[in-house]
Amino acid sequence: MKGNSMKKALLAVAVASAAVQAWAIKGTLRTDTETLTGEIKWQPRQRQYEITIIRDKRPIAMERKLADVVGLDIPTPPNFDKAVSQVESGNGAAAVAALTKIVDDYRMLVWDKPAGRYLALAHLAAGNAQKALDVCQKIIAEDKTAAYSGEVAPAYWQALLKLGKNDQLEGLLKKATSSADRPASAAALVMRGDIIRSTANGDHAKLRLALRDGYLRVAMMYRDPPCRNERREALLKAAEVFNEIGQASRAETLRREAKSM
Repeated sequence: MKGNSMKKALLAVAVASAAVQAWAIKGTLRTDTETLTGEIKWQPRQRQYEITIIRDKRPIAMERKLADVVGLDIPTPPNFDKAVSQVESGNGAAAVAALTKIVDDYRMLVWDKPAGRYLALAHLAAGNAQKALDVCQKIIAEDKTAAYSGEVAPAYWQALLKLGKNDQLEGLLKKATSSADRPASAAALVMRGDIIRSTANGDHAKLRLALRDGYLRVAMMYRDPPCRNERREALLKAAEVFNEIGQASRAETLRREAKSM
């Protein structure tokens, strides 16, 4: 029994060590005065990064406050590109496990937000709006601005819309449109179109309002390169609306423009 207990203890230590190593990600951390390359992990309680570098063949652990870090260079996580392709091709369920692992392993390490966005979209495509919301809220707990700017925000808004949390959604859209973040402002206008469209029930007047106050406004006013993805989404959604109101030729023109971007 004593031998078995010892084996179990050693196994527990090995598993714990493997978990720690998986959480620490190889990369480069930059401040205004230094560039450090090593194993990086996020320490949420202290709101800081720990980076372990090798100096004179010895590991040295250092801490750098979030406010002092000006950049993180982290290689693309394994399976990320494949998972994104699965979500974008309509097979989001197949990507959930890989994206969940990336979100968990890369907390505040650059790739948590892109992976979080696609994981939320995968849950939304599968009809799991609450799971999508949960994913976004974990990221927002670390970075409050992610609720109204950046790549997680539009997926978060979609989850709120699906769950009928319209008052909360409206407040976030106001923040986004009044911010200096043009992609966030464009995404908020696309969402404005989505909200109007969700209540249209075939009403052509409301569908035209979704075009005017949402999709076409983005298509016309947000032509700068940082807003490329938001403009493409607006064009495709506008095309869907023009099909609904019986203007197929206009819809096809917009689809061609979106594909050419």
